[in-house]
Amino acid sequence: MLEDASIQQRLLQTTESLIYAGGINATGMDAIVKASGVARKSIYRLYPTKEALVAAALRARDERWMRWFIDGTSSGEPRARLLAIFPLLRSWFESADFRGCAFINAAGETGDPSSEIRAVARLHKQRLLGYLNEITTACGLADAAGVARQLLLLIDGATAVAMVTGQADAADCAGQTASMLLQTPNAQ
Repeated sequence: MLEDASIQQRLLQTTESLIYAGGINATGMDAIVKASGVARKSIYRLYPTKEALVAAALRARDERWMRWFIDGTSSGEPRARLLAIFPLLRSWFESADFRGCAFINAAGETGDPSSEIRAVARLHKQRLLGYLNEITTACGLADAAGVARQLLLLIDGATAVAMVTGQADAADCAGQTASMLLQTPNAQ
């Protein structure tokens, strides 16, 4: 059982890494088998389809990414926590393996809106929005839910711009916009 968990973890990490670097459609099962060292038969015993495997890898990424994001924005008073989001994002944008939002990338590659992959991407955005709503509520904002949605748009927009342009300072611009947003009457 412990060996199965180790194999599964290696398979999910490898799958996530490959699809994040090259995309879902460009990553064949042969590449996953070769890079993970997990036999095709074992993969299909754990995950009956490539879609199920990719969805599981994305769920694992969601857990890890949310833990990183929450840890990086959990100290200080609520407004400081909100503004800490953007320097944290900049550090991610500056990393050598930054390829944008894995969930937006995956959803963009998946034509079927009811696919398991799209469902995982949607869940990730819901979890992120929920966390932002917790912080905006703790700030005592008049329209905490609305400001949380606006912050989600700033986060996703900065991530997309940084991925497309290679400019990590998209996080700085989004942070400046967030600062102005928190000074508006809706945020008071």
